[in-house]
Amino acid sequence: MMKNFKLVIEYDGTAYCGWQRQKNDPTIQEAIETALSKMTHQKVTVTGSGRTDAGVHAYGQVANFCCETRLTAEVFQKGLNGLLPDDIVIRACEPVSETFHARYDAKSKTYHYRILNQPIPAALYRQYAWHIRGPLDMESMQAALAGMVGTRDFKAFEGTGSPRAHTVRTVIKAQFTVEQGFVVLKIKADGFLKFMVRNIVGTLVDIGLGKRAPEEIETILDSKDRNQASSTAPPHGLFLMSVDYE
Repeated sequence: MMKNFKLVIEYDGTAYCGWQRQKNDPTIQEAIETALSKMTHQKVTVTGSGRTDAGVHAYGQVANFCCETRLTAEVFQKGLNGLLPDDIVIRACEPVSETFHARYDAKSKTYHYRILNQPIPAALYRQYAWHIRGPLDMESMQAALAGMVGTRDFKAFEGTGSPRAHTVRTVIKAQFTVEQGFVVLKIKADGFLKFMVRNIVGTLVDIGLGKRAPEEIETILDSKDRNQASSTAPPHGLFLMSVDYE
């Protein structure tokens, strides 16, 4: 009997070259598909809500897979967590309608980017936050971030060479918080361009360090020119927190 299952996946992306299966490099998708093939004795394709880049982490990545099976969602969750490496965990598995598609049905996603803002680096968190030594002007960063909320063309913050039909996205919510010593950017949108969050963070950090003025955000957005924004923030501070569906 053909069934469709939805997965909620947590992973540490440090050892992986992103979500999407590649020819010679380890990926999250490949690890899950390999485990599913062992359980079902058939080739299973896992469809993610979207790609995460090499070194990026996830707490709530969503994926789905279809296969002929009598196994239950509970059996799949337990079996996958037994077969997968320790840095990938299936937080939830449930049966869904045959029409559910993790990518096409997604309505919004939420990312968090963590910055450790202190003079001394941290040994324990070096793989999960970008260390910025100089003090950040949070007020200036928040003022600049406010200019990105709403429906805007984010082409200036898209990674070069990205094939997209259009670069307009709607940022639903964006704010900075300070949590346990970390500066955290929380951003929710109906979709994200390649490197979009990391390019935004790189620019906001330059603003926070006084290298740019908050008012430059409007100029950068209007330019639609990637060269006008700052360097891309490193991947290890980025987490895909959740994917929302109707």
